[in-house]
Amino acid sequence: MAEKRQRLNREDWITAALAALTAGGVAAVAIEPLAARLNSTKGSAYWHFANRDELLGAALERWERDETEAVIALIAAEPDPATGLRTLMGTALSHPNENLAVTLAGSTDPLVEPVLARVTNRRIDYLAELFVRLGFDSGAARNRAVLVYTTYLGTGQLWRTAPGALPAGTAAWESYIDEIWRALSAPAR
Repeated sequence: MAEKRQRLNREDWITAALAALTAGGVAAVAIEPLAARLNSTKGSAYWHFANRDELLGAALERWERDETEAVIALIAAEPDPATGLRTLMGTALSHPNENLAVTLAGSTDPLVEPVLARVTNRRIDYLAELFVRLGFDSGAARNRAVLVYTTYLGTGQLWRTAPGALPAGTAAWESYIDEIWRALSAPAR
């Protein structure tokens, strides 16, 4: 007896596309393999999306909303910029499998490039705002924001390619994050 196919909604497809995008990059977002993984039909996908590009665009839109705008809103609710920035760094660096920015880096897909650029610039701009609130002038704040973001990208890359290069264990990891924080929050000379 054949297994009954699931009835999926638009959000189910977006969730699956986002998971595929994170795991395998842009090429992994393909209707047929996603349908098989979801125990559904290609027709279900085409009921909700005109084509694969529309599905990819929806996944990128959700990523931008959930992993940039929602995070910024959460951190902005913290009145102390130092606490917000330290929390943001610790959280972002501790979730390597969610670092889609690393997966997408270097993509030449015309749907990905503008979203990745917009997300990157928005994140760096927000980090710079936090450093300004900590008392750094705009130039120093921008430089530190770029350093935080490159640390985020670099750590994500190490998680993917050489996880043994990163500290192991909770205490070592916390010490690593504290060292990054001390270096980036130290007063300008």
